[in-house]
Amino acid sequence: MIEQFPFMDLALEAAAEAARNGEVPVGAVVVGAERQVLAVARNRTIELRDPTAHAELLAIREACRILGSERLVGCDMFVTLEPCAMCAAAISFARIRRLYFGAEDERMGGVEHGPRLFTQPTCHHRPEVYGGIRAVSARRLLQRFFQDRRPLPGR
Repeated sequence: MIEQFPFMDLALEAAAEAARNGEVPVGAVVVGAERQVLAVARNRTIELRDPTAHAELLAIREACRILGSERLVGCDMFVTLEPCAMCAAAISFARIRRLYFGAEDERMGGVEHGPRLFTQPTCHHRPEVYGGIRAVSARRLLQRFFQDRRPLPGR
């Protein structure tokens, strides 16, 4: 699993950039079958005024554009936070082979929490899922971001 860290590092860098731009710090990377980086994206919902501009969807769109296909068969995704239900559905529709994510999202996650989309009988494609990759770093980014926006009383 150690060979996966450079790709998660790229996702973490994208997440940090999102935070610097006032966006929830989530970053995503799509890696092709030959282990080449196809797309790196960060959350841009505020910037684009688009509730669907999650890092995962933006990365999927760019990787599909680069490959000239609506499917990402043989590709892997690295994302700093457990994908929400919308992003999990897009990951399934894109036929991503493996999903690696950092921090769990107990409130809005759609993979290991909430609807657990990939376990539903209506889910046509189930990627291999590996959670907890660089989770501490991803969780720290998120905690710092929200602490700065929601200061504790007396702070």
